[in-house]
Amino acid sequence: MQQSASPSAKTQTAAGGPLAGIRIVEFAGIGPGPFGAMLLADMGAEVITLVRAGQKPQGAAARGRKVVEVDLKNKESVAGVMTLLDQADALIEGYRPGVMERLGLGPDVVLGRNPKLVYGRMTGWGQTGPLAQAAGHDINYISITGALAAIGPADKPVPPLNLVGDFGGGSLYLVVGILAALLEAKRSGKGQVVDAAMCDGAASLITMFFDMTAAGRWKEARESNMLDGGAHFYGTYECKDGAFISIGSIEPQFYALLRELAGLTDAQYDGQMDPKNWPELKQKLTAVFKSKTRDEWCKLMEGTDVCFAPVLTMSEATKHPHMVAREVFIQHEGHTQPAPAPRFLRTPSTVRAPIKTDLASLAKEWGGK
Repeated sequence: MQQSASPSAKTQTAAGGPLAGIRIVEFAGIGPGPFGAMLLADMGAEVITLVRAGQKPQGAAARGRKVVEVDLKNKESVAGVMTLLDQADALIEGYRPGVMERLGLGPDVVLGRNPKLVYGRMTGWGQTGPLAQAAGHDINYISITGALAAIGPADKPVPPLNLVGDFGGGSLYLVVGILAALLEAKRSGKGQVVDAAMCDGAASLITMFFDMTAAGRWKEARESNMLDGGAHFYGTYECKDGAFISIGSIEPQFYALLRELAGLTDAQYDGQMDPKNWPELKQKLTAVFKSKTRDEWCKLMEGTDVCFAPVLTMSEATKHPHMVAREVFIQHEGHTQPAPAPRFLRTPSTVRAPIKTDLASLAKEWGGK
């Protein structure tokens, strides 16, 4: 039977998820590891997060976990963790290469005891290479891929928050890798190490731009290409009230509608795809959009095929009619946060509060698997 309705956030906060029955042990970290574990927990996996004494996972990224305090320098605690890993389907760790090995929890040891385990390793530089042992953050990992150099105004690169490295190139590739390895392990009966590096993932994310470069359709100077703010028909513009709107009128029919609704009768606009026209047309369009407030432009263009949207702050986004209708944001533990994504129609995702427990209780609970 085909399902056509999209589940609401209320449905998603019920129970279940497509990963129900999957057990994952997460060694607590920051950034992409916890976010990846959150995605897996939202989809129904039972995620056990191991933290230091007194450490409390915070924020939305901690939701859906069972939290256990452990001392990984204590042999008894490590033995208890190993017992959990014997029954787990996957592991997530984000330490520098070699740390897990020094703790006695490296892949050779753990997979030697549980050959079906998927061992997820989340780092910035990867497990190998000249920079593997160096410290770094998102901005550094995307710098060496070519991604950061392509983002921002002409005068300097601008970090795109930590979306490209930590979460796009890190968490999402970690989750994809773990899920793929879990599927393969069902067929082969063998787990494996997933080496998820943010520099690898960020490089993968810009595949299309390497293709465009190879085809001679991408210049390395910022604000000189169609998708990097160079084109007048793809970018953001300030309005009369100081707020901003975005347009992405690439296709001829969408561009024609932009011209119609914005009153762009100047014949120079006919040369849409001629980069020589873009700087002057951007100046002209800047003046046009400053002639009305953001709300006035929304009344004219939102919901049309101009490919238009207001540029909203996070607080504004939670109130936008489309986001409200789809229940994209939810209230959880007293805070507004994004609902689980993507949505599953038959096995909806679950939003759960973290639960504190202990190794002994978990070992007893997991012992029958």
